[in-house]
Amino acid sequence: MKLLFDFFPVILFFVSFYQARFLIDNTFIGKLIDPEKPEYITATLIATSIAIIASFIQVGYHWLTTHKVERMHIFSLLLITVLGGITIFLANPAFIQWKPTVLNWAFAAVFFASFFIGEKNLVERMMGSQLELPDFVWTRLNLSWIAFFMISGAANLYVAFYYDMEAQPDVRMETWVDFKLFGLMGLTILFVILQAIYLARFMQEDENGSEE
Repeated sequence: MKLLFDFFPVILFFVSFYQARFLIDNTFIGKLIDPEKPEYITATLIATSIAIIASFIQVGYHWLTTHKVERMHIFSLLLITVLGGITIFLANPAFIQWKPTVLNWAFAAVFFASFFIGEKNLVERMMGSQLELPDFVWTRLNLSWIAFFMISGAANLYVAFYYDMEAQPDVRMETWVDFKLFGLMGLTILFVILQAIYLARFMQEDENGSEE
């Protein structure tokens, strides 16, 4: 459920992008759209606007229910507001397409910096109260998250700006929108599963040691 909550703005971006024509024809949004712009541009502007609103709702709902804010949500909100705002103002999808890369690479930088700040890396700080693992395992986990964020950011850049260059702009935009939801979410789910499999080995060893 938390994964779906984290991807809430992305899911709404996807839905509103493909339902842009319906929104234009049946809501007040149609009055705000320049009919001279290509449909994929107007769809991107609508989806970006809705994703920004969804990000504010995400942060507000989390605060109301937990009285806390997650730094990931706040940073994502700032990014989508700035880059999404530029996309809307200039009617240029490129800025919102940079957002997943900037977000993932920023996370990679934070995880890397945690090696040099404090006594524990970021993964151990987040999970150390729940698991007891050797130091080298915490190091591997932190490095794996850095690699995951770097690869995710690079994959987004490739799909957004270099994949299928001969296709029409609207087709390329649709490909990126699909990847933004299914590709990045799929990579996240796969990574979490692989990490759980890796951790299971050490948890079993710990249980066997406790029994002995």
